[in-house]
Amino acid sequence: MKSHLLVRGGFFFYFCCMTIEQLYELYIQYPSVQTDTRKLKRGDIFFALKGPSFNGNTFARQALESGAAYAIVDEKEYISGPQTIWVEDVLTTLQQLARHHRLQFSSLPGGRKVPFIAITGSNGKTTTKELVHAVLSTTFKAYTTQGNLNNHIGIPLTILSIRSDAEVAVIEMGANHQKEIEGYCTYALPTHGVITNCGKAHLEGFGGVEGVRKGKGELYDYLRIHEGTAFVMWDYDYLRTMSKGIREVITYGTKEADYVGNLLQSEPFLQVSIEKGASIKKIRTQMVGEYNLPNVLVAVAIGKYFEIADDKIEKAIEEYAPTNSRSQLVTSGTNQIVMDAYNANPSSMRAAIENFAKMHSPDKVVMLGAMAELGSDSLEEHQAIIELLAKFSWKEVVLVGGDFQKIDHPFTGLNNVAEAAEWFRHKQFQHTAILIKGSRSMQMEKVLA
Repeated sequence: MKSHLLVRGGFFFYFCCMTIEQLYELYIQYPSVQTDTRKLKRGDIFFALKGPSFNGNTFARQALESGAAYAIVDEKEYISGPQTIWVEDVLTTLQQLARHHRLQFSSLPGGRKVPFIAITGSNGKTTTKELVHAVLSTTFKAYTTQGNLNNHIGIPLTILSIRSDAEVAVIEMGANHQKEIEGYCTYALPTHGVITNCGKAHLEGFGGVEGVRKGKGELYDYLRIHEGTAFVMWDYDYLRTMSKGIREVITYGTKEADYVGNLLQSEPFLQVSIEKGASIKKIRTQMVGEYNLPNVLVAVAIGKYFEIADDKIEKAIEEYAPTNSRSQLVTSGTNQIVMDAYNANPSSMRAAIENFAKMHSPDKVVMLGAMAELGSDSLEEHQAIIELLAKFSWKEVVLVGGDFQKIDHPFTGLNNVAEAAEWFRHKQFQHTAILIKGSRSMQMEKVLA
């Protein structure tokens, strides 16, 4: 530990630049980390992160006055006493502390190691994470990513929230550019992994579909090097190819896999039969959409891999109820609303439209918000969605904002979600099926506000 003597306002005090090992000793005493003073609890360690429009260092004193045990800063002018710890970079320190904590689960008494399952993909990773966690929690003390804390800040916070009683952890990894997953793996150290799919998402950052595969494939690369286990959707030829060379590959799909399941029905809710690897005749989910079939299958595969009984797997999946505008079926009066507005990209948008078109309802209304982060492909991808919509018969189609507004089309075009909400209220639909979907930036769930 390096100590430095400073003078502030006529008072002398020390501040410390600690090693990660020394900081970890403090974390053991105060095992709760916070980066937002609005959510701070007494005894938390406050990490003063910085971003393009904020500087957490400026809140360090406030955090301590609110009961934080320590404040970690990287700007010396915000040191205010012995409870302030200066480091060269707060974010890097947070990630290093998370890695050090993660390592504690790699060598436990009796040679036991806690499995860390990483989940990434273009679509379905949050639903998959929730299903897998639900299944594992029937038998093990399982920890997982809360909400969508799946980035360079959220993943370290997730790891640091894992207590010593953990028997398994499920870590969601989101990414919008190459080398991001690779970076997460350096401190999450996954032993098992899932890539749900590689679709047309974040094309601007990844540089096209091949870039998406390369970026998501960084998880497979890590598992290959570190002799890990991959759960692979065997229906997708590209995942078969990408997973070659991994020490242990467990396959799931609708044919030719270790765990085989098929669609029984998708309306109003998805029902699945497991035909190989488990004896489950019918799983009655609370999710809409045939596109959730792979998410159910991988949850079954992981459950069986960890020797969980069939009846527990079935019950866990059936009891899982989607939230946060993900594959939800909402009843509003006489209307049935498919609320899938948490996010959207060309792959998930196409799947949602095709699934909705199969629903048995005389009157169907589609309300779509524009898609984001598509770069130079954006206009072309929005045009493709318009052409897909034109293949089906709808009562109404509303396209909201973004690049939908730059393309001529025969549907109703609105500028923003406020206009869409007003349009929806004015229509006063009855006995109608309604699909609401869009990128997170569009906040299409506000149509129902």
